[in-house]
Amino acid sequence: MLRFPLLSLLLFFFLLVAAPAVAQKAAGGSANKKAQSAYDEGIRYIQARNFEKALASFNDAVQRDTTFGEAYVEAAGLYRILQKEEEAYQFYRRGLPKMGVLPGRSADYFNYAELAFGRGQYQEAATFYQHYIQFGKKGSKQMQHANQQLKNVTFAQQALKNPVNFNPKSLGEGVNKFGLQYSPVLTTDQQALLFTARQGSRPLDDENLYLAYRKEGQWQTPVSVSETINSELNEGAASLSGDGRVLVFTSCNRQDSYGSCDLYISYREGNEWSKPKNMGRNVNTTSWDSQPSLSADGRTIYFASNRKGGQGGEDIWVTKQQEDGTWSIPVNLGANVNTPGRENSPFLHASGNTLYFATDGLQGMGGLDLFKVNREKNGWGTPQNMGYPLNTHRDESSIFISPDNRTGYYSGQSAQGSKVEVALLQFEVPEVWKGKTVSSFAQGRVFDAVTKKPLKATVQVYDLDSAGVITQQVSSDGTSGAYTIVLNQKQRYALYVTAPGHVLESRHIAATSTTAPLALDFYLQPLNKGAKAVLSNIFFDTGKADLRPESQTELDKLFQFLKANPKIQVEIAGHTDNVGQAAANQKLSEARAKAVVKYLVSKGAPASIFQAKGYGQTQPAAANTSEENRQLNRRIEMRIL
Repeated sequence: MLRFPLLSLLLFFFLLVAAPAVAQKAAGGSANKKAQSAYDEGIRYIQARNFEKALASFNDAVQRDTTFGEAYVEAAGLYRILQKEEEAYQFYRRGLPKMGVLPGRSADYFNYAELAFGRGQYQEAATFYQHYIQFGKKGSKQMQHANQQLKNVTFAQQALKNPVNFNPKSLGEGVNKFGLQYSPVLTTDQQALLFTARQGSRPLDDENLYLAYRKEGQWQTPVSVSETINSELNEGAASLSGDGRVLVFTSCNRQDSYGSCDLYISYREGNEWSKPKNMGRNVNTTSWDSQPSLSADGRTIYFASNRKGGQGGEDIWVTKQQEDGTWSIPVNLGANVNTPGRENSPFLHASGNTLYFATDGLQGMGGLDLFKVNREKNGWGTPQNMGYPLNTHRDESSIFISPDNRTGYYSGQSAQGSKVEVALLQFEVPEVWKGKTVSSFAQGRVFDAVTKKPLKATVQVYDLDSAGVITQQVSSDGTSGAYTIVLNQKQRYALYVTAPGHVLESRHIAATSTTAPLALDFYLQPLNKGAKAVLSNIFFDTGKADLRPESQTELDKLFQFLKANPKIQVEIAGHTDNVGQAAANQKLSEARAKAVVKYLVSKGAPASIFQAKGYGQTQPAAANTSEENRQLNRRIEMRIL
């Protein structure tokens, strides 16, 4: 709805009522002398700025004559100025139809249409938007808005006729135990649920963050996320990384705030969260910065802000963590997503390929509607309204769709008749709401291969089908060694695990059409003589020693490893399966080892640190009894000399 300053509305209203009321008797006036007298008295009270007595007089007038349209409409305008919108709506509704269609009432037609649209009374809204378009000022902002609203009415009426099959169910009173709970976010494995809650339903009630864990398929009683995080101030509108170890949340009016509301970040090691830290001037401004959504690896944040430089009132912006750990200056998502209206409540799907958000600036059903938009080759595509009954004439926000696109979570009215006003709900995701990409995940732990103790390591994931683009970077937990990464369906990945003083480990992952999670543990060899690792993402055509283009990612990672450890010398060893002649296999394995060394030297590695050697089929990693095993035997290894 268009909104105008209260002072401007008052001045406009005074101009309307200053004209003699007698002029309108033929259209909505009253032949009842006492009713007319009460109406005239109401006009005088308005001119004297005694609004309470003016309303009392108008109410007296319509009680004496229930057909007195003029009195209803004058009262409606006054109720609207006093921000009593429900009373304004009801009085317009009873008064305007009694007056006929009059050119001088265009402002009332516009106001009534706005109030009706905001209540989902779409046909009423359409009728009076049309009346306004007939008589209102051509080319004005109100005229543009009215024409747009007619399109919204048409969309809403069609949406009501074609509802999306959507059947939300409460997460239960064990989770929904607060006065209000909203903004649900889950870890990639859907075993931990983060949300914001208030003990009561009043705006001044304390807002905190809570975690609920799933055990044996059941959600357990929520607990405070941490005493380090929650305080006497409000903490809300939060997001978790896929592994649940990075937390970004919103807090307002803190001593270290730059604006009204800022973004804060905390990291978990073991069971302990670090003290929240303001994300700094690169991210936060003197404006409102809120509602973050973290990428799966916790290194990209989408958030809402009303800072300068946007497309409208509130826009969605994105910031990324740099190599040195700092966060980049946020970039506006641009006109494909942001509008002159309001955009907020972003949620980035675990795949990174679909963004869900709320806006009132695109064609919708009224208020903030939820939309989804897919990532295309040249940026974000065209947003799609998610339809009714998820969207209504009210404001909607805060949706979460699981990585596998099967289960959704959001906050809404409880359907179980409990005292909870806003509850957390889950639903089976309709086809039209699913993200562009189905995702699964891999979880495991990283250990020292000798001590078997957990290691804090860096886990990097590269997309082999996109010229080795890095898609994720996470750290394993230093206490448990645990890590989690997201795998998008039907993509090939190179996975690298590194830790100071240890040999680089790599894996090749071809994500299938299934969504079953992978379990991948890593045992990193200390950087000692004899330590070795298989280079899993170096590829050759059958019977050839020419490096295929997708090998470059692994070779470059190996070069970085050698550069970081300049004192070591290594053997690059080629191995084959037992298919073919032993002599030919020996020759091929040596040629492949030399091809790897040649590439590394071309990048700048000293030739003196390498030995290239072929072992042919003499050192199989597994028995050559299946194609899977033979594939394991066709490999390049690195060994510390």
